[in-house]
Amino acid sequence: MVSSVMMFASPAEAQSLRDPTLPSQGYVAVSSNAVPQQTMVLNSIVNGQRAYAVINNNILSVGDTISGVGLRVTSIGQDSVTLSDGRKLQLFQSITER
Repeated sequence: MVSSVMMFASPAEAQSLRDPTLPSQGYVAVSSNAVPQQTMVLNSIVNGQRAYAVINNNILSVGDTISGVGLRVTSIGQDSVTLSDGRKLQLFQSITER
């Protein structure tokens, strides 16, 4: 006689699972000064005749202001974006190696 055990996740547990193929939600590093910074996620960079960066799911080019943050995009490189406050947003290495 074979007995089988079936396990089902409750709806609350199933909702907490995240699709691993979705873009990163980003992380915020808090300095010792305890000045909170808004989360900014560099989703992708498109380089062609003109470079574009997708930050927080918004398409931006050099000189554009990030909505809700008030920072400007000062430069767009192959794998990073520099902002007007000196911060540099970097793509994940696994994305840039392809």
